[in-house]
Amino acid sequence: HTVRIWNTLSGKEIRKLDTGDSVNFATFSPDGKQIVSAFMYSENNPVCIWDTETGEEILSLVGHTAYVSSAAFSPDGKRIVLASSDKTVYIWDVETKKEIRRLEGHTDRVNSAAFSPDGKRIVSASDDKTVRIWNAETGEEIHRFEEYSNDVRSAAFSPDGKLVVTADADNTVRIWGVRLHPEIKKLRRLKGHTSEVYFTTFSPDGKQIVSASWDNTVRIWNVETGKEIRKLEGHTNRVFSAAFSPDGERIVSASSDH
Repeated sequence: HTVRIWNTLSGKEIRKLDTGDSVNFATFSPDGKQIVSAFMYSENNPVCIWDTETGEEILSLVGHTAYVSSAAFSPDGKRIVLASSDKTVYIWDVETKKEIRRLEGHTDRVNSAAFSPDGKRIVSASDDKTVRIWNAETGEEIHRFEEYSNDVRSAAFSPDGKLVVTADADNTVRIWGVRLHPEIKKLRRLKGHTSEVYFTTFSPDGKQIVSASWDNTVRIWNVETGKEIRKLEGHTNRVFSAAFSPDGERIVSASSDH
């Protein structure tokens, strides 16, 4: 029932945000001044935005019919995209607290949604075994990746917006090229994990990928070659997420081992 902010150099807790409910997801705004968190069981399934300096709740987005799997700010910090288990993706305006658009088409729970670096597109991953790219302004579905045999847990754009990486329940990571739309093609399939891959994302320079898996490991991959660079071991239970630091020199991971 908490969101905690930590000093990465000292390892000390800076601030604890008491949410009153189980937190399913939390992430920073682009300028680092705000945090958006999603609650798993709260009434009306609200999403809250917090001030990182004061720890105060700035606003709450209420009205979802199911829990929110992920939340992410747009690059300019003015919008938030939410992935929901009600099979939809929502776009909210931070200032007005109003829902701008609802992206519908997935036929099962949506596990993640994220903006492209220019904020013009959104990529979503779902248990319906598809990954979809949407026009963030019109809500139109631009493309659909369907070459999946199992649930897709997460999807993210590369820093230049030319690639998409996905984490798959069939133990693999896939890289797709999206630059030559509509001639979108699968570039590479990364194999090595021995259990479901739950989350993946690019490094800030786009040259590496980090993946978090239920095989208790975090792995780093070379984007160009598709080869595993390093396997990070130490967790004693499922790893649900991992991310690079903004300078690309460190990785943070979160696991069921507490």
